[in-house]
Amino acid sequence: MKDDLFRFLKGFAMGAANVIPGVSGGTIAFITGIYERLIDALKAIDTTTLRLVLKGRVREAAVRVDLRFLVAIVAGVGGSFLTLAKALKWGFAHHETAVWAFFFGLIVASLPAVGKMVKRWSAGPALALAAGLAVALSMAFLSPAGQNENPFYLVLCGVVAMCSMIIPGLSGSFVLLLMGNYKLIMVDALTALSDLELAAALKILVPVGIGAVLGVLLLARVLSWLFHTWHDIAVAMITGFIAGSLVIIWPWKDTITELFIRDGEEKVKIVGFERWHLPDFTTPGTWLALGLMAVGAILIIALERVAKQGGREGEKTAGERSS
Repeated sequence: MKDDLFRFLKGFAMGAANVIPGVSGGTIAFITGIYERLIDALKAIDTTTLRLVLKGRVREAAVRVDLRFLVAIVAGVGGSFLTLAKALKWGFAHHETAVWAFFFGLIVASLPAVGKMVKRWSAGPALALAAGLAVALSMAFLSPAGQNENPFYLVLCGVVAMCSMIIPGLSGSFVLLLMGNYKLIMVDALTALSDLELAAALKILVPVGIGAVLGVLLLARVLSWLFHTWHDIAVAMITGFIAGSLVIIWPWKDTITELFIRDGEEKVKIVGFERWHLPDFTTPGTWLALGLMAVGAILIIALERVAKQGGREGEKTAGERSS
């Protein structure tokens, strides 16, 4: 039960990260030690598992997909989406820099531990690190598209966003922002769902959910193969993704917004970022942001110590996973 609670909280942290444009839930999974186990569990959701279920061998299927672990993580992510959408909307409206600073501290503090996961640095991992860094940096300078409610485009949004959500360092929310549908999916639809406006919410979330399921099932197989076949190269590339994402998450930048009218009220949505700059140390807001940055860093250091003492989820055996 204690393990389930910790997994739920890790899932909750993943969900919180995925709500923020520029922050990756995959990064949180990686630095909390559940990433490889999560990918292997998702990979196991296939036709073999389906056949086991159809034959009535449900318990065997549950062990194969690491169901208890998955349920705890998914429950945490879902709970985070439903409870934090409004809170983060308020945070961005009133303390945007402080929110960015907290996540910046989380990710900076995680980099040394992530880099140490490469067992042997050589030319291959070094090139993978550079490639991951280049991809993540390039995303910061792409121009966002316009909002599009076409169901097929929403399915595509689900596929692309879920793929990026489970790759550490690549933000699913930021990809949705670039595709023009961040506000539609992560704010409007989730807020409607939490307000029990089901028709409005499901019109958006059902096609996105279909795309997300397709995306995660396809990508999980690729990532699982990479981790088992080219472990150091995969980890090095992820380290590059995470390091490059710091440019997007840097707290002191100008947010590009657009005004629009919804339900007769004037609303604001984020469409991009520009003019990165250093903090002004004469303002109280800067010190609040720096304090939260330190809190984020301390939180990650504490999580790393817990992971070292208790063992990382990805290293557990199949027998342990059935518990």
